Amino acid sequence: MERHRVSHGRWVLGGWSLVPALLLASCAVNPATGQRQLSLMGEAQEIQMGREADPDIVASMGLYPDEALQSYVQELGAALAARSERPDLPWSFRVLDDPVINAFALPGGYIYVTRGILAYLDSEAELAGILGHEIGHVTARHSVNQMSKAQLAQLGWGVGTIFVPRLQELEGLAGASMQLLFLKFGRDDEHQADELGVRYMSRLGYDPARLSGVMSMLGKVTSAEGGERVPEWMSTHPNPENREGAILEMARTATVEADPPRVNREEFLRMLNGLTFGEDPREGFFLGARFFHPDLRFRMEFPEGWRTSNLRQAVQALSPQKDAVLTLSVGEAVPPSSALRSFLAQEGVEGAPDPVGSVGGLAAAGAEFRFRAGDGSGVDGRVTFVEHEGTLYQLVGYGSPSAWPGRRSMVRQAMESFRPLDDPAYLNVQPARLRLVTINRDVPLDTFLRAEGAESRAGEVRLLNRMEENPTLRAGTVIKLPLGGDLPGG
Repeated sequence: MERHRVSHGRWVLGGWSLVPALLLASCAVNPATGQRQLSLMGEAQEIQMGREADPDIVASMGLYPDEALQSYVQELGAALAARSERPDLPWSFRVLDDPVINAFALPGGYIYVTRGILAYLDSEAELAGILGHEIGHVTARHSVNQMSKAQLAQLGWGVGTIFVPRLQELEGLAGASMQLLFLKFGRDDEHQADELGVRYMSRLGYDPARLSGVMSMLGKVTSAEGGERVPEWMSTHPNPENREGAILEMARTATVEADPPRVNREEFLRMLNGLTFGEDPREGFFLGARFFHPDLRFRMEFPEGWRTSNLRQAVQALSPQKDAVLTLSVGEAVPPSSALRSFLAQEGVEGAPDPVGSVGGLAAAGAEFRFRAGDGSGVDGRVTFVEHEGTLYQLVGYGSPSAWPGRRSMVRQAMESFRPLDDPAYLNVQPARLRLVTINRDVPLDTFLRAEGAESRAGEVRLLNRMEENPTLRAGTVIKLPLGGDLPGG
């Protein structure tokens, strides 16, 4: 993975006397905000940063496989960006195949929304508001400004300067460019992005008041989850209590270039018909500690009581004491024995192959290992490579030297539980999908859901369609109904 590196030699040699001159040279008026802004990064560097980080984002989260939806979001985003103060950036708008409620921007004009947030939006105007807000972060150069301040404060913090050893990567730590996702914006930046989002959607003729509806939705989703599962967008975009009101006030004074302002609810909803909703079990799912992957046709049992997560690039389990981890990922396309030799040949790794030649009837190779860094720190662990249907799977478990003796047997047992999956009940699972339903007569929501066999989804239906406890659905109303997604034994 390429890393962005910034040379700081001149700063060290020249001393702090250069900093005032550097500050003076690097503060310019931002055309979007009209304010002077610190920036130690030129536009070309900004674009390069986004361009090089984009493949990591896509590899980590995946693109939603719907060309029509991708084109729709790209066209809307490009139209909004064309009305911004930085229309010539290489703007890119993508839908990520991720169920979390999220939207974010990288420097240089790379903007992403998840299918998770799309499912909960109610109109094209709301999507325009989300995209406009993220465009605002780019035109205001908020990420660049944060990194520039950090560079001055630390004499050299920059995206990509954190070294991540291979064994740490196995634990799921983000690559260098992924650090961009965790830049948190303060209230001033968020208020500014809201203002710019209102500006851009108004210029394109959308009703800017609709952006406040997004904030309301995020709050309701949080409340429905008991405040425990905050939507990802809110974790990186602080949401002051007065944000909805502030947006409505901005909307009241905005000049909207359409009369009446555009909302486009039904056009937007048509694009969501058939959208995957929630976790996609085709990409693997847990039932307790048991993990099943229908597309790759394998199953495995992780240690009981460990905290598990199914990521696009790996499946992970963390011990309750957080002193050991077990990771399953896809390895290079080589025989298990060759993969094991390469693993043990890494600098700082010691170990010898054990006699294990198969796991669950599949070709395999494994070993206990020790890893020690130059400073004496390190981990003890076990690695097993298993070949299944032409794919090599890498299972790595490790922990602190003091904790590993108590974790070794359960990790090995989990690794040796890897098996081919041949039960049709698991192989044939499908994700839940949104179905658009036009109500043909006035009917209470609970009556409608019983008729559809969807009583268990009442809470989701209310959130998806901005409904109260049990409203009467009026004839002609179009609603989103999530159907399917049932797991074996569920």
